[in-house]
Amino acid sequence: MKISVILTTYNATAWLEKVLWGYAAQHFTDFELVIADDGSSKDTLDLIDRLRGELALDIQHVWQPDRGFRKCRILNKAILNARYEYLVFSDGDCIPRQDFLAVHAARAQRGTYLSGSYYKLPMKTSEAIRREHIESGRCFDRTWLMAHGLPRSSRQWKLSASPGMARWLNRLDPTRCNFKGSNGSAWLQDVMAINGFNEDMHYGGLDREFGVRLANLGIKPVPVRYDAIVLHLDHPRGYRDPNQMAANKELRLDMQRRGRTRTTHGIAELLTEGYPVADVAAARRHLALLQQ
Repeated sequence: MKISVILTTYNATAWLEKVLWGYAAQHFTDFELVIADDGSSKDTLDLIDRLRGELALDIQHVWQPDRGFRKCRILNKAILNARYEYLVFSDGDCIPRQDFLAVHAARAQRGTYLSGSYYKLPMKTSEAIRREHIESGRCFDRTWLMAHGLPRSSRQWKLSASPGMARWLNRLDPTRCNFKGSNGSAWLQDVMAINGFNEDMHYGGLDREFGVRLANLGIKPVPVRYDAIVLHLDHPRGYRDPNQMAANKELRLDMQRRGRTRTTHGIAELLTEGYPVADVAAARRHLALLQQ
């Protein structure tokens, strides 16, 4: 199996650098990174160019101009540029544990998507993490994290569960198994069948709506909350709009009630507008999947 990891980012180079260190330390190495950049300044491109050589990572940088929050559109563009059949989605502020991609690869099965979560860190802890802490795995140790500002919490089971315990906790956790854009994965064929992300969605629940359409297609969610681990670095959220989030929720519920699988404002429409895909072979494969 080969994996295309799709990471979203916007003007957060300090956090993105830590995340890329995390991918350079993965046990599973047969992957590419497709960075979905929603209008960052040249600083992000400069960082990617430097780390691409320094870390020997296979990185595509898919960028669009900054015209406000257009995460779904840049995600669809990144999907169109992905070269492999299995997609792992995360964010440029989520550091993956060394076994993160290995878990997604091992648990991937046809007819399912994987739903993880993240462990949210306070700013003090986020800033304390250095490259050596990521490469050694120390920053995933709860004792180290608490020594650097993390409050004690029962949720720390996520960080210390053995593989067997993680499987047990995944089954028992009553949390709804919704798709998580910060930690989720799906087959490219299924993503194309639902026409990608819904570009009518703005901030708040866009990944969950994506998962609703996968479920309507018959794709079953599988939890990996306790074994596919990422640390979420802190940041302000000035783009939250309660009115927009309420509209997004209503759109999602409507999709659920009507059993719809395809958005009418997604990848197919992006191609109709003439979006150029750099990889000709990838473009042909995507078009074939859309026409199935």
